[in-house]
Amino acid sequence: MRYFLLCILLLVGSAQAALEETDWLDLMPESDRQALLDMPDISHDTPEADSAFYVPGGLRSTDKDMPAVMYSAQTVPALDGRTILLGGYPVPLDTNQQGRFVEFFLVPYPGACIHVPPPPPNQIVLVRYAKGVDLPDIYAPLWIEGTLRVEVSSNELADSAYTIEARSVELMSD
Repeated sequence: MRYFLLCILLLVGSAQAALEETDWLDLMPESDRQALLDMPDISHDTPEADSAFYVPGGLRSTDKDMPAVMYSAQTVPALDGRTILLGGYPVPLDTNQQGRFVEFFLVPYPGACIHVPPPPPNQIVLVRYAKGVDLPDIYAPLWIEGTLRVEVSSNELADSAYTIEARSVELMSD
């Protein structure tokens, strides 16, 4: 009986083992990663803003001289349906009746909604989180755990190439 209980505990423990963090570059096909390596330096000047949620042009780049990789929506189909852990920064979109965010974009660096250039669509993930989360600071990084889908999403703010149905959303600790 002890052996049986030990086996059950080991199985449960391994099923709950922490996911390995997914790197943002894993969301890009190899050709896009190489194009990024070959790209010249880009300025990340910050325009004046009165609000933490200032979004003058959204997450869409208006610079037509940018390399094509900065507009890429190419995905990695093998990631579709995988449970992942992804760290990033929120760009708030939609709230529930309690004022908690149930939809937001996750981006790889802070201030993507006010910096130029924005990330390409394959570096913007639409997060749907039915429980909702308070987002008092868009510069506070989050961990998102959930099922990644190759799913193009577009709104007035941005285009994203992936969606995550989040199981959990947590602030990263120091």
